[in-house]
Parts: sequence; structure tokens; C-alpha cells
Amino acid sequence: MPLPPGPDVRGFLPDDEGEHLYQAARKAGRLGPLLEIGSYCGRSTIWLATAAKELDTVVFALDHHRGSEEHQIGEFFHDPALVDDDGRFDSLGEFRRNVANAGLEPWVIALIADNRNAARFWQQNLGLVFIDGGHSLDTALSDWRSFGQRVVPGGLLAIHDIFPDPAEGGQAPFTIWRHAIESGLYTEHSRQGTLRIVRRLG
Repeated sequence: MPLPPGPDVRGFLPDDEGEHLYQAARKAGRLGPLLEIGSYCGRSTIWLATAAKELDTVVFALDHHRGSEEHQIGEFFHDPALVDDDGRFDSLGEFRRNVANAGLEPWVIALIADNRNAARFWQQNLGLVFIDGGHSLDTALSDWRSFGQRVVPGGLLAIHDIFPDPAEGGQAPFTIWRHAIESGLYTEHSRQGTLRIVRRLG
């Protein structure tokens, strides 16, 4: 079992969910490269890149690094340590340091872009897609529509922060998980905490 990212690596993926994601990536990474949408400071990237290293593949880490809605100044998950000299949220430097300190740079391809622009030119099918970007409904649906059908048959789609009960958390990730199941493209694979994984049929 790999060592989890240290407590100095900012992020919202608990170790038990990270371990579950790593195990899923070890399976699906045999079918194609990995993609995560929403890298933040690299906590999930480290779990995925550890699996990628073992399989001699890569993880594409897609994030504009300007933060989701909840990361902006005055919002609940804002971190003032991640504000640049111009007063803008910027997690890119922290992301790069964490990946480098973990010794995983060769297995990470950072894509500094908005998901819609990246999707316009994307051609590679994937063994695993991990959706953990912005949690507004519009952003989550865009992630699903942009990359949800890029998973190869037998591959996995992982979605983080799923709370079926609105009293416990936002509903956008739960909505796209439901879209995946109802699309007929996916069937349930596994769950750990707020992380749910579905497998591409076919």
C-alpha cells in the first residue's frame, strides 16, 4: 500500500477515500491513462500518480488553478495562503511543489485549462476519469458531459463528494452520478465515504 500524502498537502480527499481511488486506478490504469478534473493542491493527484507510476502510464491533471466557487475570497473553503501577489486565488505553485516533493513529476501531465476548452480538443480515451472539480450544478454537468463518455469499456468513472441527503452536502456530484447510472453506460462498482465509482459497460 502506498504512503498517503502528508498532512501538509492541502486537499479534501481523506486517506480512506484516497486509498480506494488508488486501488481503482491500479485496475483501470491497465486499460488507458488516467484523468482527474480538479487537482487543487495535488492530494488526489499523488494517489493517482502513484498508481500510474506502478503501471507505467500517466495521470492528466486538469485544473485552471483559479479555484472553484467555494475557494474564492469570502467563501467557506477559501485559503488565504493560496492567494497570489495580484490578489487572485492560485493553487498551481502549491500543486507543483507537492507533486515534485512526492517524486511523481514524470507520471503527471498538468493541464492548466478550463474543462470546456480542454474537452473541445480532447481525443484520448481513458482508463479512469475522476471528477472532483467545481461543485456547482453547471460545472459538474459540464465535467460529466465533457469527459463522462471518454472512459473505455471496463474502465472506471469516479465522482467525489457525493451526498444523497441535501442536509449533508451539495447535490451536484450526486446528480452526475445519477446521470451516469441512468445513461445506461455505467453500472455501480464501489463506494468509500463520499467517493463513488462506476464501471463503463460494453
